[in-house]
Amino acid sequence: MILPAAAVVTGLILLVWSADRFVGGAAATSMRLGLSPLLIGMLVIGFGTSAPELVVSALAAGQGNPGLALGNAYGSNIANIGLILGLVALISPLTVHSAIVRRELPLLGAATLLSALLMGGGVIGRLEGALLLVLLALFIGTSLWRARRDAADTLASDTEASLAVHPLSLRAGLAWTAVGLVLLVVSSRLLVWGAVEIARGLGVSDLIIGLTVVAVGTSLPELASSLSALRRREHDLVLGNVIGSNLFNTLGVVGLAAVIHPIQVGVEVLARDWSLMAVMTLLLALFALGVRGRPGRINRLEGALLLVIYLAYSGWLMRLVLGGME
Repeated sequence: MILPAAAVVTGLILLVWSADRFVGGAAATSMRLGLSPLLIGMLVIGFGTSAPELVVSALAAGQGNPGLALGNAYGSNIANIGLILGLVALISPLTVHSAIVRRELPLLGAATLLSALLMGGGVIGRLEGALLLVLLALFIGTSLWRARRDAADTLASDTEASLAVHPLSLRAGLAWTAVGLVLLVVSSRLLVWGAVEIARGLGVSDLIIGLTVVAVGTSLPELASSLSALRRREHDLVLGNVIGSNLFNTLGVVGLAAVIHPIQVGVEVLARDWSLMAVMTLLLALFALGVRGRPGRINRLEGALLLVIYLAYSGWLMRLVLGGME
Protein backbone atom coordinates (compact mmCIF):
# COMPACT_ATOMS: atom_id res chain seq x y z
CA MET A 1 0.00 0.00 0.00
CA ILE A 2 2.95 2.34 0.62
CA LEU A 3 4.13 2.25 -3.00
CA PRO A 4 0.67 3.01 -4.51
CA ALA A 5 0.18 5.85 -1.99
CA ALA A 6 3.57 7.30 -2.94
CA ALA A 7 2.62 6.97 -6.62
CA VAL A 8 -0.61 8.90 -6.02
CA VAL A 9 1.14 11.71 -4.12
CA THR A 10 3.95 11.96 -6.67
CA GLY A 11 1.49 11.77 -9.55
CA LEU A 12 -0.67 14.55 -8.10
CA ILE A 13 2.28 16.87 -7.53
CA LEU A 14 3.55 16.32 -11.07
CA LEU A 15 0.03 16.61 -12.44
CA VAL A 16 -0.60 20.03 -10.88
CA TRP A 17 2.80 21.37 -11.97
CA SER A 18 2.58 20.03 -15.52
CA ALA A 19 -1.02 21.23 -15.96
CA ASP A 20 0.01 24.74 -14.95
CA ARG A 21 2.89 24.68 -17.46
CA PHE A 22 0.66 23.22 -20.18
CA VAL A 23 -2.10 25.82 -19.76
CA GLY A 24 0.39 28.70 -19.48
CA GLY A 25 2.29 27.55 -22.56
CA ALA A 26 -0.87 26.92 -24.58
CA ALA A 27 -2.35 30.31 -23.64
CA ALA A 28 0.89 32.15 -24.52
CA THR A 29 1.21 30.25 -27.80
CA SER A 30 -2.39 31.06 -28.71
CA MET A 31 -1.82 34.74 -27.99
CA ARG A 32 1.36 34.82 -30.10
CA LEU A 33 -0.50 33.14 -32.96
CA GLY A 34 -3.18 35.83 -32.89
CA LEU A 35 -6.05 34.07 -31.09
CA SER A 36 -8.32 36.57 -29.37
CA PRO A 37 -8.12 36.96 -25.57
CA LEU A 38 -11.79 36.01 -25.32
CA LEU A 39 -11.24 32.65 -27.00
CA ILE A 40 -8.14 32.02 -24.89
CA GLY A 41 -10.19 32.64 -21.76
CA MET A 42 -13.11 30.51 -22.93
CA LEU A 43 -11.32 27.58 -24.53
CA VAL A 44 -7.60 27.45 -23.79
CA ILE A 45 -7.75 28.34 -20.10
CA GLY A 46 -11.29 27.16 -19.33
CA PHE A 47 -10.85 23.81 -21.05
CA GLY A 48 -7.09 23.54 -20.63
CA THR A 49 -7.37 23.29 -16.85
CA SER A 50 -9.42 20.13 -17.46
CA ALA A 51 -6.50 18.47 -19.25
CA PRO A 52 -5.66 16.42 -16.11
CA GLU A 53 -9.21 15.04 -15.95
CA LEU A 54 -9.12 14.22 -19.66
CA VAL A 55 -5.78 12.39 -19.58
CA VAL A 56 -6.47 10.57 -16.29
CA SER A 57 -9.94 9.45 -17.41
CA ALA A 58 -8.75 8.34 -20.86
CA LEU A 59 -5.95 6.27 -19.32
CA ALA A 60 -8.28 4.80 -16.70
CA ALA A 61 -10.86 3.82 -19.34
CA GLY A 62 -8.13 2.36 -21.58
CA GLN A 63 -6.93 0.19 -18.69
CA GLY A 64 -10.43 -1.12 -18.02
CA ASN A 65 -11.32 1.16 -15.08
CA PRO A 66 -14.11 3.36 -16.50
CA GLY A 67 -15.60 3.83 -13.02
CA LEU A 68 -12.50 5.80 -12.08
CA ALA A 69 -12.98 7.94 -15.20
CA LEU A 70 -16.63 8.72 -14.37
CA GLY A 71 -15.85 9.43 -10.73
CA ASN A 72 -13.00 11.71 -11.75
CA ALA A 73 -15.22 13.76 -14.10
CA TYR A 74 -18.25 14.16 -11.84
CA GLY A 75 -16.17 14.45 -8.67
CA SER A 76 -14.14 17.23 -10.27
CA ASN A 77 -17.33 19.08 -11.23
CA ILE A 78 -18.53 18.90 -7.64
CA ALA A 79 -15.12 20.01 -6.33
CA ASN A 80 -14.94 22.89 -8.84
CA ILE A 81 -18.21 24.37 -7.57
CA GLY A 82 -18.13 23.40 -3.90
CA LEU A 83 -14.45 23.56 -3.03
CA ILE A 84 -13.04 26.07 -5.51
CA LEU A 85 -15.88 28.58 -5.96
CA GLY A 86 -16.95 28.14 -2.35
CA LEU A 87 -13.46 28.84 -1.04
CA VAL A 88 -12.78 31.68 -3.47
CA ALA A 89 -16.11 33.40 -2.67
CA LEU A 90 -15.34 33.12 1.05
CA ILE A 91 -12.08 34.98 0.45
CA SER A 92 -13.67 37.60 -1.79
CA PRO A 93 -17.27 37.77 -3.14
CA LEU A 94 -17.46 37.23 -6.90
CA THR A 95 -19.40 39.57 -9.18
CA VAL A 96 -20.51 38.42 -12.64
CA HIS A 97 -20.12 40.91 -15.49
CA SER A 98 -19.45 38.67 -18.48
CA ALA A 99 -22.28 37.89 -20.89
CA ILE A 100 -20.30 34.80 -21.94
CA VAL A 101 -20.40 33.41 -18.40
CA ARG A 102 -24.14 34.06 -18.21
CA ARG A 103 -24.67 32.29 -21.53
CA GLU A 104 -22.57 29.24 -20.65
CA LEU A 105 -24.37 28.53 -17.37
CA PRO A 106 -27.65 27.35 -19.00
CA LEU A 107 -25.57 25.20 -21.37
CA LEU A 108 -23.87 23.58 -18.38
CA GLY A 109 -27.29 22.92 -16.88
CA ALA A 110 -28.51 21.34 -20.12
CA ALA A 111 -25.38 19.15 -20.36
CA THR A 112 -25.90 18.03 -16.76
CA LEU A 113 -29.52 17.01 -17.46
CA LEU A 114 -28.47 15.20 -20.64
CA SER A 115 -25.91 13.18 -18.70
CA ALA A 116 -28.69 11.89 -16.44
CA LEU A 117 -30.72 10.77 -19.46
CA LEU A 118 -27.73 8.92 -20.89
CA MET A 119 -27.15 7.13 -17.57
CA GLY A 120 -30.77 6.02 -17.34
CA GLY A 121 -30.07 2.66 -18.98
CA GLY A 122 -27.31 1.80 -16.55
CA VAL A 123 -24.47 2.27 -19.04
CA ILE A 124 -22.90 5.10 -21.01
CA GLY A 125 -21.96 3.31 -24.22
CA ARG A 126 -19.75 4.29 -27.11
CA LEU A 127 -22.66 5.81 -29.03
CA GLU A 128 -23.62 8.01 -26.07
CA GLY A 129 -19.97 8.95 -25.62
CA ALA A 130 -19.72 9.94 -29.28
CA LEU A 131 -22.85 12.09 -28.88
CA LEU A 132 -21.25 13.95 -25.97
CA LEU A 133 -18.10 14.58 -28.02
CA VAL A 134 -20.15 15.88 -30.97
CA LEU A 135 -21.99 18.27 -28.65
CA LEU A 136 -18.66 19.49 -27.29
CA ALA A 137 -17.41 20.09 -30.83
CA LEU A 138 -20.59 22.04 -31.63
CA PHE A 139 -20.11 24.15 -28.52
CA ILE A 140 -16.52 24.94 -29.45
CA GLY A 141 -17.54 25.82 -33.01
CA THR A 142 -20.33 28.09 -31.79
CA SER A 143 -17.92 29.73 -29.33
CA LEU A 144 -15.48 30.48 -32.13
CA TRP A 145 -18.25 32.09 -34.19
CA ARG A 146 -19.68 34.15 -31.32
CA ALA A 147 -16.27 35.33 -30.12
CA ARG A 148 -16.08 37.56 -33.19
CA ARG A 149 -19.14 39.46 -31.98
CA ASP A 150 -18.33 39.55 -28.26
CA ALA A 151 -14.68 40.62 -28.44
CA ALA A 152 -15.26 43.39 -25.87
CA ASP A 153 -16.65 41.03 -23.19
CA THR A 154 -15.13 41.47 -19.71
CA LEU A 155 -13.85 37.89 -19.86
CA ALA A 156 -11.54 39.03 -22.67
CA SER A 157 -10.09 41.90 -20.64
CA ASP A 158 -9.59 39.60 -17.64
CA THR A 159 -7.74 37.10 -19.82
CA GLU A 160 -5.59 39.79 -21.41
CA ALA A 161 -4.56 41.08 -17.98
CA SER A 162 -3.77 37.54 -16.84
CA LEU A 163 -1.55 36.83 -19.85
CA ALA A 164 0.32 40.10 -19.36
CA VAL A 165 1.52 39.00 -15.90
CA HIS A 166 3.87 36.29 -17.23
CA PRO A 167 4.51 36.99 -20.94
CA LEU A 168 6.17 34.20 -22.92
CA SER A 169 7.67 34.18 -26.40
CA LEU A 170 6.27 31.85 -29.04
CA ARG A 171 9.22 29.49 -28.66
CA ALA A 172 8.88 29.37 -24.87
CA GLY A 173 5.12 28.88 -25.15
CA LEU A 174 5.53 25.94 -27.52
CA ALA A 175 8.23 24.40 -25.32
CA TRP A 176 6.17 24.59 -22.14
CA THR A 177 3.10 23.25 -23.95
CA ALA A 178 5.07 20.19 -25.10
CA VAL A 179 6.79 19.62 -21.74
CA GLY A 180 3.51 20.06 -19.87
CA LEU A 181 1.69 17.62 -22.13
CA VAL A 182 4.34 14.90 -21.80
CA LEU A 183 4.44 15.23 -18.02
CA LEU A 184 0.64 15.23 -17.89
CA VAL A 185 0.61 11.79 -19.47
CA VAL A 186 3.43 10.45 -17.27
CA SER A 187 1.95 11.79 -14.02
CA SER A 188 -1.54 10.59 -15.00
CA ARG A 189 -0.31 7.05 -15.57
CA LEU A 190 1.36 7.11 -12.18
CA LEU A 191 -1.76 8.50 -10.51
CA VAL A 192 -4.13 6.00 -12.15
CA TRP A 193 -1.95 3.02 -11.23
CA GLY A 194 -1.68 4.15 -7.61
CA ALA A 195 -5.40 4.94 -7.31
CA VAL A 196 -6.48 1.57 -8.73
CA GLU A 197 -4.09 -0.30 -6.42
CA ILE A 198 -5.36 1.63 -3.39
CA ALA A 199 -8.99 0.91 -4.35
CA ARG A 200 -8.20 -2.79 -4.59
CA GLY A 201 -6.32 -2.75 -1.31
CA LEU A 202 -9.13 -0.98 0.55
CA GLY A 203 -11.83 -3.05 -1.06
CA VAL A 204 -13.74 -0.04 -2.42
CA SER A 205 -14.78 0.71 -5.97
CA ASP A 206 -12.57 2.70 -8.31
CA LEU A 207 -15.59 5.05 -8.62
CA ILE A 208 -15.19 6.11 -4.97
CA ILE A 209 -11.45 6.67 -5.38
CA GLY A 210 -12.19 8.69 -8.53
CA LEU A 211 -14.75 10.82 -6.69
CA THR A 212 -12.39 11.57 -3.80
CA VAL A 213 -8.60 11.55 -4.13
CA VAL A 214 -8.37 11.67 -7.92
CA ALA A 215 -11.14 14.25 -8.37
CA VAL A 216 -9.65 16.66 -5.86
CA GLY A 217 -6.16 16.17 -7.29
CA THR A 218 -7.18 16.85 -10.87
CA SER A 219 -9.14 19.94 -9.72
CA LEU A 220 -6.07 21.53 -8.12
CA PRO A 221 -5.07 23.32 -11.39
CA GLU A 222 -8.48 25.04 -11.40
CA LEU A 223 -7.99 26.04 -7.77
CA ALA A 224 -4.52 27.45 -8.43
CA SER A 225 -5.62 29.43 -11.50
CA SER A 226 -8.74 30.69 -9.71
CA LEU A 227 -6.78 31.97 -6.71
CA SER A 228 -4.29 33.60 -9.07
CA ALA A 229 -7.10 35.34 -10.98
CA LEU A 230 -8.78 36.36 -7.72
CA ARG A 231 -5.64 38.21 -6.60
CA ARG A 232 -5.99 40.35 -9.73
CA ARG A 233 -9.79 40.69 -9.14
CA GLU A 234 -10.54 38.93 -12.43
CA HIS A 235 -13.87 37.52 -11.23
CA ASP A 236 -15.22 36.59 -14.64
CA LEU A 237 -12.08 34.58 -15.39
CA VAL A 238 -12.59 32.62 -12.15
CA LEU A 239 -16.19 31.79 -13.03
CA GLY A 240 -15.45 31.21 -16.70
CA ASN A 241 -12.67 28.81 -15.74
CA VAL A 242 -14.95 26.70 -13.52
CA ILE A 243 -17.93 26.72 -15.90
CA GLY A 244 -15.76 25.90 -18.93
CA SER A 245 -14.01 23.13 -17.01
CA ASN A 246 -17.30 21.57 -15.89
CA LEU A 247 -18.68 21.69 -19.42
CA PHE A 248 -15.55 19.99 -20.72
CA ASN A 249 -15.70 17.34 -17.98
CA THR A 250 -19.37 16.56 -18.60
CA LEU A 251 -19.12 16.39 -22.38
CA GLY A 252 -15.49 15.75 -23.28
CA VAL A 253 -14.03 13.75 -20.41
CA VAL A 254 -17.00 11.42 -19.95
CA GLY A 255 -17.55 11.23 -23.72
CA LEU A 256 -13.97 10.21 -24.50
CA ALA A 257 -13.85 7.68 -21.65
CA ALA A 258 -17.11 6.08 -22.83
CA VAL A 259 -15.87 5.86 -26.43
CA ILE A 260 -12.73 4.09 -25.19
CA HIS A 261 -14.62 1.75 -22.83
CA PRO A 262 -18.39 1.71 -22.08
CA ILE A 263 -19.06 2.91 -18.52
CA GLN A 264 -21.31 0.86 -16.26
CA VAL A 265 -23.34 3.22 -14.08
CA GLY A 266 -24.71 2.01 -10.75
CA VAL A 267 -27.93 3.43 -9.33
CA GLU A 268 -25.91 5.12 -6.57
CA VAL A 269 -24.17 7.35 -9.14
CA LEU A 270 -27.44 8.86 -10.30
CA ALA A 271 -28.99 9.05 -6.83
CA ARG A 272 -25.92 10.34 -4.98
CA ASP A 273 -23.23 11.85 -7.19
CA TRP A 274 -25.16 13.15 -10.18
CA SER A 275 -27.94 14.52 -7.97
CA LEU A 276 -25.46 16.53 -5.90
CA MET A 277 -23.69 17.74 -9.04
CA ALA A 278 -27.07 18.89 -10.44
CA VAL A 279 -28.05 20.68 -7.20
CA MET A 280 -24.72 22.49 -6.99
CA THR A 281 -24.94 23.49 -10.67
CA LEU A 282 -28.43 24.88 -10.02
CA LEU A 283 -27.20 26.82 -6.98
CA LEU A 284 -24.31 28.21 -9.02
CA ALA A 285 -26.74 29.37 -11.70
CA LEU A 286 -29.08 31.00 -9.16
CA PHE A 287 -26.22 32.83 -7.47
CA ALA A 288 -24.31 33.85 -10.60
CA LEU A 289 -27.28 34.83 -12.77
CA GLY A 290 -29.17 36.65 -10.04
CA VAL A 291 -32.88 36.47 -9.24
CA ARG A 292 -35.64 39.11 -8.93
CA GLY A 293 -33.48 41.86 -10.31
CA ARG A 294 -30.55 41.01 -8.02
CA PRO A 295 -27.24 41.26 -9.90
CA GLY A 296 -25.25 38.10 -10.41
CA ARG A 297 -22.95 37.70 -7.44
CA ILE A 298 -21.63 34.89 -5.24
CA ASN A 299 -21.25 36.40 -1.77
CA ARG A 300 -19.48 34.95 1.27
CA LEU A 301 -22.63 33.35 2.69
CA GLU A 302 -23.35 31.61 -0.62
CA GLY A 303 -19.71 30.56 -0.91
CA ALA A 304 -19.88 29.12 2.61
CA LEU A 305 -23.02 27.16 1.66
CA LEU A 306 -21.30 25.64 -1.38
CA LEU A 307 -18.24 24.74 0.69
CA VAL A 308 -20.27 23.15 3.52
CA ILE A 309 -22.22 21.03 1.03
CA TYR A 310 -18.96 19.86 -0.52
CA LEU A 311 -17.37 19.04 2.83
CA ALA A 312 -20.45 17.08 3.94
CA TYR A 313 -20.42 15.10 0.69
CA SER A 314 -16.69 14.41 1.00
CA GLY A 315 -17.18 13.23 4.58
CA TRP A 316 -19.89 10.84 3.39
CA LEU A 317 -17.59 9.39 0.74
CA MET A 318 -14.71 9.06 3.21
CA ARG A 319 -16.97 6.99 5.46
CA LEU A 320 -17.45 4.63 2.53
CA VAL A 321 -13.68 4.45 2.04
CA LEU A 322 -13.03 3.79 5.73
CA GLY A 323 -15.86 1.27 5.75
CA GLY A 324 -14.06 -0.64 3.01
CA MET A 325 -10.99 -0.91 5.26
CA GLU A 326 -12.89 -2.72 8.01
